[in-house]
Amino acid sequence: MCQYTRYKDKLFRFIFNHNKEWLLSLYNALNDTHYTDPEELTITTLEDVIYIKMKNDISLLLDSEMNLYEHQSSWNPNMPLRGLFYFSTLYKAYLSALEKDLYGKVLIKIPSPRYVVFYNGDRKTGDVVKLRLSDAFEKEDESGEFQWTATLYNINRGHNRTLLDSCMALKHYSIYVDKVKRKLQQGCHLKMRYRRR
Repeated sequence: MCQYTRYKDKLFRFIFNHNKEWLLSLYNALNDTHYTDPEELTITTLEDVIYIKMKNDISLLLDSEMNLYEHQSSWNPNMPLRGLFYFSTLYKAYLSALEKDLYGKVLIKIPSPRYVVFYNGDRKTGDVVKLRLSDAFEKEDESGEFQWTATLYNINRGHNRTLLDSCMALKHYSIYVDKVKRKLQQGCHLKMRYRRR
């Protein structure tokens, strides 16, 4: 079986971390909004810094929402837990920049979290899947008092057409990845044939 390279993840980050217009288009497509000024959003992506040993794909702050967009080319049911860690770090940075005191007597208002995972792996899945942190609890939480959710959007060919049509950068990325996957699969099949001879 062919080894897939990390081109999908790197390309996804490159497209949306380096072009605010495309990132705003992605935000609008997900939220059915019509923002037009890319300068209204602030990119808050965590870089791979040694002391935090953590990075995310894309995060942005817009209209009192902290948005985290992750790309996955392999199935990972631990995305809610990973997202919880990412958001913890993002909120720490946010509060530090505002010089807010967590131990004070005043309630600190924070941006609402929105966590989205774009999936283009090989596992069959629906267009939209909710991954919940409570699925990982060793003891079932019947109270429902604590929940953290990652909303997974399948961006493989034939899925989420409305979303892809609403964001051309995401659509072109999806088409490109599909073409590369097909070429890699064809190459694998050719190698298998030659080995059998």
